[in-house]
Amino acid sequence: MSDALLDAVRRGITVIDLGRPLFNGMPQSPNHPAFWHSLPRRHGDMVRADGGSAANDVIVTGTHVGTHIDALAHVSQDGKLHGGADAVAAGIGGRYTDLGVHTVAPIIRRGVLLDVPAALGSPDGCPAAYEITPGDLEAAERHAGATVGDGDVALIRSGWGRHFDDGADVYRGKDSGVPGIGEAGAQWVAERHVHAAGADTIAFEHLAAGAGHSELPAHRVLLVDAGIYIIEALDLEGLAAAGVHEFTFVLVPLKIVGATGSPVRPLAVTAA
Repeated sequence: MSDALLDAVRRGITVIDLGRPLFNGMPQSPNHPAFWHSLPRRHGDMVRADGGSAANDVIVTGTHVGTHIDALAHVSQDGKLHGGADAVAAGIGGRYTDLGVHTVAPIIRRGVLLDVPAALGSPDGCPAAYEITPGDLEAAERHAGATVGDGDVALIRSGWGRHFDDGADVYRGKDSGVPGIGEAGAQWVAERHVHAAGADTIAFEHLAAGAGHSELPAHRVLLVDAGIYIIEALDLEGLAAAGVHEFTFVLVPLKIVGATGSPVRPLAVTAA
């Protein structure tokens, strides 16, 4: 019996990596513990009698650093999590049993790239602090020749990802603000009943200049109200450069029991 998916792999596929590298000092939100990697044992520190040697690592990290997914336990509103659970009570015992990231099943779904700068004719990307509107998202759909639908993963490119290598303060828009969707854009996404939504910025949504992370209404709309996962700090430049707008999206969170999020390495997969 032939397996269509396996047949497609045999014929050849193209894989575009959407994850950012993890390294000490990388750009991240100031609200989360930093990523730190070290080598407690290096080659030569201990050598076996046969001449063999092994090195090993220690990683200390927050779960919302680098490219990562937000579990539904990550945000509450007026003391309630998604589905109405009491947010304080849910965290007793030091883990979120019901809505932690361990409950996020592996994601293998249709992905749609909404390339907002390309749709708006702005090759350098959206300006700092630009709020992406529902009209912009619809223009990006027309540009893609694809509509976002039930169960999809919608990836919103603002072009701000080009600043990832410019330093933490630049990428997180400490003074300038960061482009992204606001509450209206989040409502547009939620109305399409997507499974997850992601962006190429550190906080997913629009940040006004000088405001930092003081208000995050899109997180409330998606995580709390709609139960839609959020993926942040995606690398969407390669996907946009390849002109790929529809693809198979693959993402598997680390199964950290009770955690509010997880670093991830998402992939966009298409036929070769």
